[in-house]
Amino acid sequence: MKIDLVLRELHRSENDLARHLLHVSDRHKTDHDVHHLARDLAAWSQRHVREIAGMSHRYGVDLDPEAHDEPALTEKLREKGSELIGRRGEAALLLLRDLRKVYTSASGVSADWEMLAQAAQAVKDTELLALCRRCHPDSLRQMRWANAKIKESAPQILAS
Repeated sequence: MKIDLVLRELHRSENDLARHLLHVSDRHKTDHDVHHLARDLAAWSQRHVREIAGMSHRYGVDLDPEAHDEPALTEKLREKGSELIGRRGEAALLLLRDLRKVYTSASGVSADWEMLAQAAQAVKDTELLALCRRCHPDSLRQMRWANAKIKESAPQILAS
């Protein structure tokens, strides 16, 4: 059985997605919609990390239940940079790049949840399947949010 491999990858991917979302939130602090929504979406991934870690022992894996945040110094520097850049053109292009990264990360996380759900069905693990059914929709919503923000922002940013 290789479910442990998917659990490890999903744990890593959810951690990365949470970090990306926090990065977007900090970098685009002047865009309050992006700032606050990205923080909320990051909290979902952080919850997923805890839930994956709680389930992982059943498959011989010991995963850290705490999501790995960025060091405080890096966060402070990024926050200050966000304030300095504000809404200049470079910041707008960075937003598109950041949203693209969130979208692709969330897509990968979604695929991992799908694989894990299929494996859970194959081994008839109802608790693991319930975890997938609980968390996967959040990943899909994260992906849809990033895609919607790209659709909303790209015309204004790229055509100006």
